[in-house]
Amino acid sequence: MVKVLYFARLREAFGRSEEQVQLPQPVTDVASLTQWLRGRGGVWESELAPGKTVRVAVNQAMADGGSALHDGDEVAFFPPVTGG
Repeated sequence: MVKVLYFARLREAFGRSEEQVQLPQPVTDVASLTQWLRGRGGVWESELAPGKTVRVAVNQAMADGGSALHDGDEVAFFPPVTGG
C-alpha cells in the first residue's frame, strides 16, 4: 500500500488530496503508477497525459519515472511551481 498525494490543480481536478492505493503487480515504479492512474480515464488521463508537466516526489525526494516504489512509500504528484 502506498499513500498518494495530489497538490494544486491536480487536487482540484481529481477531487481529492490523497488516497491509499494497493499497487497491482505490474506497478513497480513511478512511470507504471502514473500509467495505472491514467488508466482510470477522464480527468486522470488528461491531467497525467504524456507531455503534461507533472512533478513527482517519493518520500519527499524528487523522483523520475524510473524511481522504484515500495510498500509504505508516499508519492506526491504536483504541477511545477514558478516564482518571482
